[in-house]
Amino acid sequence: MRLAGPLRIVALVITVGLTWIVVAILLGGPGGGFPRIQQLFTSPENSVTAEPRARKYKCGLPQPCPEEHLAFRMVSGAANVIGPKICLEDKMLMSSVKDNVGRGLNIALVNDVNDLLKFIRPLHEGTLVFVASYDDPATKMNEETRKLFSELGSRNAKELAFRDSWVFVGAKGVQNKSPFEQHMKNSKHTNKYEGWPEALEMEGCIPRRSMAS
Repeated sequence: MRLAGPLRIVALVITVGLTWIVVAILLGGPGGGFPRIQQLFTSPENSVTAEPRARKYKCGLPQPCPEEHLAFRMVSGAANVIGPKICLEDKMLMSSVKDNVGRGLNIALVNDVNDLLKFIRPLHEGTLVFVASYDDPATKMNEETRKLFSELGSRNAKELAFRDSWVFVGAKGVQNKSPFEQHMKNSKHTNKYEGWPEALEMEGCIPRRSMAS
């Protein structure tokens, strides 16, 4: 029973020592007291160094389009796994989620060359045409199809080959070649996927009807 007093003293010393260590860690040494404690209770959202989130505009564009322009964003399919996307004025026209895309050329869900020609031939002057490839855009294209796309402003339609990636925006009655086109060839030396090139992404602002002027 005589040891009870010394044991209490030892326990008190240990408690004081641990308390001092914890306080030293929180305060971080001389001059670091309150800021260090305050930092523990400051969330990243309330931090003065937190960067504001970048604002997104129609179709996810980083900047708004000028007046009388249409915002668009399109992505070609990735290999034969992920379908293409076509967004216009913040409305998703085609995507795998909407279940209205298919392998080939996604102007609409048209893969047969005869249906494709029937779809393109009767277009009115100034009609915008959005095209995104998926898996293989070229196998079912004949010379007339390639010529029609060239007349819509394409530079690359005549060169499209098996499993190339292609995104294109053209217009009926366009006088010059469209500035909205990307093409990547299927090449085993540069392909991102086994047997397919990487997906292409294109976005921008299209003047209303001016492409056909």
